[in-house]
Amino acid sequence: MNQRILPPHPPLSPTGGEDKGEGVWIVVPIFNEATSVGAVVAKARRHGPVIAVDDGSTDGSDAQARSAGAEVLRHGWRRGKGAALRTGVEAAIGRGATLILTLDGDGQHNSDEIPRLLEDAGRNPHAIVIGGRLHPSGVIPPGRMNALRVAGFFINWLTGTLIRDTQSGFRLYPAELFGDVTLRRGGFVLESEILLAARRAGYDIREVAVTAIHETARRSRFHPVRDGCAIGLFLARHALARLGTEAWWLLRELARPFSPAVARRRHADLALETLPYRASAAQWSLAVGGFALRRAATALRVWWSDPRGRQLRVIGAGILVFPMLLLLTLLHPLAARLSVDPLTPFVRRFYSQARLARSENGAPTPSTVEVGQAT
Repeated sequence: MNQRILPPHPPLSPTGGEDKGEGVWIVVPIFNEATSVGAVVAKARRHGPVIAVDDGSTDGSDAQARSAGAEVLRHGWRRGKGAALRTGVEAAIGRGATLILTLDGDGQHNSDEIPRLLEDAGRNPHAIVIGGRLHPSGVIPPGRMNALRVAGFFINWLTGTLIRDTQSGFRLYPAELFGDVTLRRGGFVLESEILLAARRAGYDIREVAVTAIHETARRSRFHPVRDGCAIGLFLARHALARLGTEAWWLLRELARPFSPAVARRRHADLALETLPYRASAAQWSLAVGGFALRRAATALRVWWSDPRGRQLRVIGAGILVFPMLLLLTLLHPLAARLSVDPLTPFVRRFYSQARLARSENGAPTPSTVEVGQAT
């Protein structure tokens, strides 16, 4: 209806057969990537057949992809990256894919690193494998990095995983995943939605380090203000829903000391501890007060050190300051022209994945420390 299928280039089967992953189809969404998509497709075809989804390009990207050996599907007008991924995934499943690998057509992902994702998937077949670019050698612009940090902060909490680069488009999916989840979002939000839906469906999420490639001459399709706010609002809505669940847990914890069973044990302990002071009303009153204060302090200390309570405080702070994050994001282009950057330290302070990991585990490990932060 709203896409036309161009006939595949005759030599569609991948070259370099010994590197090919069994049942792997590669999906490459493209929009005006004529200068890069040919090389991307040619290298990717060493590892599996390629479906390039042209999202309404006007620069001949579809012809470049096809001449490099891809099967090309074309949207009649630009519908966004999410729609291009949906089209490509649906086509790959229709062609019998058991694994679907996605990478961008702009050359920011190194197709030679596809075997790293395939190797990890071989050990973890029921998992999404993400090619993570945020290891110390990565080169990510500050605006993009801030968006990645905020998204990773909430996604790590919502999924219970420790993934740095939650927005990487270099991913390997089990094809069966798309029959187990319902996806409704588009644009760059889709890739966040997939992670949340996959965890709810019982899939693991893993990350392997890949090379971060950033071409300063190429304008990124990701807009920190528009797309960052869209992802942030999507995740904030899910975080608020999760926060309701956590608030109910907190209320139950606060009410636990007043349950009949706990109250009976507490009264028995109180009677035993204050028995020596019953002869003096004043001493007995002081003993009761001391008992109550010690029990309250113990209960508060237990709750304060509980990993779930620690995480709740960290996440709660992030949600409370979210309006300020939106304001700083909107003002960031102006601040950059003035050579000031209040956004980055703000994000590091309130949306630190390392701090979130410490709140759960008690201490950081090298893998949980963010790029650019000291341990």
